[in-house]
Amino acid sequence: MSTPYPFTAIVGQDDLRLALLLNAVSPAVGGVLVRGEKGTAKSTAVRALSVLIPEVSVVVGCRFSCDPGAPDPACPDGPHEGGGGAARPARMVELPVGASEDRLVGALDIERALAEGVKAFEPGLLADAHRGVLYVDEVNLLHDHLVDLLLDAAAMGASYVEREGVSVRHASRFLLVGTMNPEEGELRPQLLDRFGLTVEVAASREPDLRVEVVRRRLAYDDDPAAFAARWAEEENGLRARIVAARALLPEVRLGDAALRQIAATCAAFEVDGMRADIVMARTATTLAAWAGRTVVLAEDVRQAALLALPHRRRRNPFDAPGLDEEKLDDTLEEFGGGDGGDGEGDRDDSPDDEPDDEPEPDGPGDGPGDGGPPPQDGPPDAPRDSSARPEPAESDEAGPPPAPGGGERSAVRSAEPFRTKVLSVPGLGEGAAGRRSRARTDHGRTTGARRPRGTLTKLHLAATVHAAAPHQRARGRSGQGLVVRRDDLRQATREGREGNLVLFVVDASGSMAARRRMSAVKGAVLSLLLDAYQRRDKVGLITFRGREATVALPPTSSVDAAAVRLETLPTGGRTPLSAGLMKAHDVLRVERMRDPARRPLLVVVTDGRATGGPDAVALGGRAARLHAAEGTASVVVDCESGPVRLGLAAALAGDLGGTAVTLDELRAESVAGLVRDVQGAYRDAGSRGSRRRAA
Repeated sequence: MSTPYPFTAIVGQDDLRLALLLNAVSPAVGGVLVRGEKGTAKSTAVRALSVLIPEVSVVVGCRFSCDPGAPDPACPDGPHEGGGGAARPARMVELPVGASEDRLVGALDIERALAEGVKAFEPGLLADAHRGVLYVDEVNLLHDHLVDLLLDAAAMGASYVEREGVSVRHASRFLLVGTMNPEEGELRPQLLDRFGLTVEVAASREPDLRVEVVRRRLAYDDDPAAFAARWAEEENGLRARIVAARALLPEVRLGDAALRQIAATCAAFEVDGMRADIVMARTATTLAAWAGRTVVLAEDVRQAALLALPHRRRRNPFDAPGLDEEKLDDTLEEFGGGDGGDGEGDRDDSPDDEPDDEPEPDGPGDGPGDGGPPPQDGPPDAPRDSSARPEPAESDEAGPPPAPGGGERSAVRSAEPFRTKVLSVPGLGEGAAGRRSRARTDHGRTTGARRPRGTLTKLHLAATVHAAAPHQRARGRSGQGLVVRRDDLRQATREGREGNLVLFVVDASGSMAARRRMSAVKGAVLSLLLDAYQRRDKVGLITFRGREATVALPPTSSVDAAAVRLETLPTGGRTPLSAGLMKAHDVLRVERMRDPARRPLLVVVTDGRATGGPDAVALGGRAARLHAAEGTASVVVDCESGPVRLGLAAALAGDLGGTAVTLDELRAESVAGLVRDVQGAYRDAGSRGSRRRAA
């Protein structure tokens, strides 16, 4: 076994180390999500923590790590009556991103269950992690259904496996730690809320600290055992402190004053539900035990808020996690007293006693989106929603249109996003699970049956019985039983939804650069990005203007990054439509080699104009037909405006072999209205026909 890097040798990262230690003292805190850029010791810290967790006593021979003092009465390996115990180190189990559902929760032998009535169960990773640490690196890349199973087990302390009426339950209580790089995509807010604590980590910008990190890492790589030996005393001291805090935790008292502060803080930051209050209470109690106290103080409540609330106050997917510390301090001060408390919650912690102890202006959470008024990052006269109300004409719309090849203009703020019409790839795919296009998936409605390839996971009972029925006489069936053999088993085939690669090709040229118009265009693209986030797509962003096209964002799962690039998009210049389409062709070619199963959807946002040469329009059509020849699904969002419409975007959609929608038609409510209008027209036509026949 390799020697892990010592936990006490990690330089800096105070919040990360504290959050991990609190969960080691009390797994009821609910685990920790570690967010940060690559190379910030996230994985190193988690692996180092597993060595500090005290040994556990387990029933000898139990595959589910039952405690000899209080064995699980429903343990599949039980009952454990008078079984001997043995001490072993707490396990740290890693869940790979590509793990299957059976690998996570365990697998039932359906054949033996049907033929012999035996519950033959092979434990999964949730059983291995019981009373230990379950570590999920890149948790944001884990499939949603696996995350749901994982967090349900963490919340209930048990795992349930049910297949065709056969059910197995076993205890599964573990310290859940997830790490992620936000640049690779975010977790949904609903899943973020299921993690007890979250911390943001980043590499230090202090040269001395960076030097110390490198020095220690090089010393560890040269001789891991010798390096660990130098830190053995500190490691033993930290391990003893964890044991002492665990013993003290049941004696910690959470007074009414601290409870009032917790409730007021959660209300002030408008977090949804009551999970935040419960997590804050458990965290504050654990902080007191970690400090060696039996009473929760206001400082414990404040630290608990900084760890438990930032990821719960996101109001939409593009909000960055964070907490306004000034608002937090004001709330704690306002609700710091009150009758019914123990009086100790305010001791030595009032801001009046320490007027100079103010949060640093560059601390975590001090910035836009932390509970204050929204930042005015666009021009003060930028429209919020150009389609919602008329506004005075702006200078660049009131004057003449920009000349071809005009200079670059500053970025404009996007209009408010809206719910968009569902755009999908036709046909039936087999890509990663998502919510956009039809696909063959492991989850969804049953559409048929087939012979299993490898392990049987979803039994199609009717097809299995139908396959076994003709052979019952030859198999010597006796009584009313049904003899089922492996050849009879049928796997259910299911149809669900997949995520796609949505590649945006956005026209940022002079013909699109009028401020109000570009604001509406950005609002539409932002709406499509939000839709892509909710449907678990990968996204890419290409812009074209002037003389070339640029990959503003290579295909990624980070829709947030695409939204940021969109907001800073400059406009102006000629319209090299063919360059934008060819750049998209190159990007899609590379992505097909990387992930052949993920089908692309090309979304071209343009008014259809093409300038920059004598054959600009012909070159654009030729590039579009290249996409059509390769079968790329495409949609053109027609941004043409004004009383005279040239229909160039619709012609481009024809060359792409796709469809064209206007900005108004992109709205889901507009589509619903259009359907109602069509239905009304049919009803009117039908009633007129009836009157004519009656006459």
